[in-house]
Amino acid sequence: MTVDTAPTPASTAVALDVEPLTIRIGAEIRGVRLDGDLDAATVAAIRAALLRHRVVFFRGQGHLTPDIQIAFARLFGELTLAHPTQSSLEGYPLVHELDASKGGRAGAWHTDVTFTDRPPAISILRAVEIPPVGGDTIWSNTVSSYWDLPDQLRDAADRLRVFHTNQHDYGLRAQDLEGLPEVFKERFFEFRSKEFEVEHPVVRVHPETGEPSLLLGGFVKQLTGVNQAQSFDLLRAFAEVVAKPENTVRWKWRTGDVAIWDNRATQHYAINDYADSPRIVHRVTVAGTIPVGKDGRESVARAGDASEYSPIGTVPAA
Repeated sequence: MTVDTAPTPASTAVALDVEPLTIRIGAEIRGVRLDGDLDAATVAAIRAALLRHRVVFFRGQGHLTPDIQIAFARLFGELTLAHPTQSSLEGYPLVHELDASKGGRAGAWHTDVTFTDRPPAISILRAVEIPPVGGDTIWSNTVSSYWDLPDQLRDAADRLRVFHTNQHDYGLRAQDLEGLPEVFKERFFEFRSKEFEVEHPVVRVHPETGEPSLLLGGFVKQLTGVNQAQSFDLLRAFAEVVAKPENTVRWKWRTGDVAIWDNRATQHYAINDYADSPRIVHRVTVAGTIPVGKDGRESVARAGDASEYSPIGTVPAA
């Protein structure tokens, strides 16, 4: 399937070979060799496909190195550091290495780095080493998830705000680490070595498309102004719609694949089903703007300063 993109001020429109994977989310883009010197028209076309499909995939990008991945990512905007608390790939402060043998497993729905007041806009993930079986990732469209909510629950979501924190990493606790390798424990405590907490709107307005999107996931602590039991029930209802198969796409990785997702309109889940097989991926992220709710209120940092991790991203001109 060929998708034509609208012209941009800096370039003439180009057509990409884009094959949608589901109706609501996900597409594979073929015939593009990712690099830091891609022309502006191709970059604009990839960005347009990303905004439309939420996550896009590229096979056969085995030529990429950390340097090339960084150079390519820069074409989409300013970059964040690798992570607010965890160490980066050695020699590459902008590259976050997720190595399963060192505790780099998620196994929970989340949006990247929502425990800061400026979560990344775009994440670019490169498959360095992939298990022979397992290790797939699922993405969910949090815009369609929002519209799938019953009317009354959607109206409530529009008004609610919620605390996110890195002290609540997918709900894990220190006692859950008993019996795990020491490197897993070190990663756990490194993640929490500097406290971050932020109050976000439950529904953010996408800064490029204007669409409402659920801003939730594994770093959520509790809804504000709601008791713990009510918060738990509401967050579970929101999570159920995010995980609906109709809102998701599942990608079976091969070494050399690249996934690019709109972190403002998705959650994802890295499936932890590959036992002791090696799984290494490298992530580079594009800086995002401070989320804004439907009432015009911005997210507010309650603990931690994310300015060293991420500059405040700019929204591309229309």
